[in-house]
Amino acid sequence: MSGPINIQSSSEWQGILSSTNVVIADFYADWCGPCKAIAPHFEKLAQEHSRPKKVAFCKINVDTQSSISRALGVTAMPTFIIFHAGQPVETIRGANPPALTAAITKAIALPDKANAGSAFQKPGRTLGGEGVGSQTTAPARGGAGSGLGFGFMDVLKHIIPILGIYFVSLFAIDSYTQARLSSFNVVSPPPPPPARNASGAAGGKSRAAARPSQFKTLADLGKDE
Repeated sequence: MSGPINIQSSSEWQGILSSTNVVIADFYADWCGPCKAIAPHFEKLAQEHSRPKKVAFCKINVDTQSSISRALGVTAMPTFIIFHAGQPVETIRGANPPALTAAITKAIALPDKANAGSAFQKPGRTLGGEGVGSQTTAPARGGAGSGLGFGFMDVLKHIIPILGIYFVSLFAIDSYTQARLSSFNVVSPPPPPPARNASGAAGGKSRAAARPSQFKTLADLGKDE
């Protein structure tokens, strides 16, 4: 285990940030009294928890490395920023040893970069249980003439009965009765005609006996004489 690393350049900072799982950065200034007050506590934590490629403690002078502090929006000293897998996860402003200790204890328990990265490779989930990457196939629209969801034939099928009833009742003496009995009446259609039996008689009644023929044969004429 070692103490904190004094960052001397932006490239050194980026190298540590990209190769270490958890990085705790102390942004300080030589003229800052609170920075000097908490410096021994920060060095003690660094000696206890620093591990190569796992946990690194860095000190960044805001005067000599102003490009780094500006990029991270540091405006007060001391400011401690904790990074996990290269991304800032927590910021502590001011000389607050208990808060700094608690934040570092929580940070060093974070998973390694490889495990953290694999979590972002999985597809996200939505409320309905579908993955973010999944696509829902929209229902196919109708072909030509489908318009707003109905075709020309559907419209024509509703217009024909209306026009039929209109013209039947227009030229009838009793327009109401004719409209009600019309075949175009789809609301209250007329009753079907009575069924015929096999012999062709209506209503199941037997056909009346055939009437005798009025025509006579030559034999009948001989008998009459």
